[in-house]
Amino acid sequence: MTTITGKTVLLTGASRGIGVYIARALAKEQATIIGIARSHDTLNQVCTELRDLGCNFIPIAFDISKLEELPTLLEKVSQYTEKVDILINNAGIELYRAFQDYSTEEVQSVISTNLLAPIELSRLFLPNMLKQKSGHIVNIASLAAKKGHPYDSIYSASKAGLLMWSDAVRQELVSSGVQFSTICPGYISEQGMLANTNVGAPSLSGTSKPEAVAKAVVKAIKQNQVEAIVNKDLITEYFTKLLFALWQFFPRFGDAIYRWIGVIHLNQTRVNKLNNNGRLIK
Repeated sequence: MTTITGKTVLLTGASRGIGVYIARALAKEQATIIGIARSHDTLNQVCTELRDLGCNFIPIAFDISKLEELPTLLEKVSQYTEKVDILINNAGIELYRAFQDYSTEEVQSVISTNLLAPIELSRLFLPNMLKQKSGHIVNIASLAAKKGHPYDSIYSASKAGLLMWSDAVRQELVSSGVQFSTICPGYISEQGMLANTNVGAPSLSGTSKPEAVAKAVVKAIKQNQVEAIVNKDLITEYFTKLLFALWQFFPRFGDAIYRWIGVIHLNQTRVNKLNNNGRLIK
């Protein structure tokens, strides 16, 4: 069992969505949190809340999608701590479109934030972890990494890439002392598109509260879990795993299930409801 108490955690996307819930869960574990987000105002609100609870929360406003500037972030972090023990790549963008309607800039934005930034941040912070022979990198992926979501294809691609990259590097570093975990949440109630569009998730797909994702992150760190699927309850989680395994052999069957439970209709509805502003920053 790995302890989080006293560890320094760098958390991206710390000012909104499930990032706030992850920060709260880490605060309960008495970790020092370096919170990264683009917005000064919302980040400072989280900072005030957690410091009132006794947490050492260090806010750094920074746009991680600007990959060429990430070494500057490393320099900023080094002003507050000699080492980052845990890196949680949580920040993400979800943009609903029919595939042919994405612009090049939109594709680049989603891929940069969801995939390239986590890879680059890990590359920058990993050498010190390897030197210390300890550390943990947690990547927040999605069930969309397991089965592509129509009208959300670029997000699905970015999260699938994050999942596979994490799996590959974890194998490279198996004896290094550095652990890798990937968290794959399903539909999240109260946050994200379900809240922003008032379009409910398919009834048979299951939804989870953001607290459940935060709990899964803490558990993955403590127990050095390779991967965690987060869905409605344990039964739904195991059933989800079974379906994903089955769909590896019968992908068209997976397509049919998605049509049956309403995933495609849901995403089409989101596209129509959001019109050309279907951007979600998490």
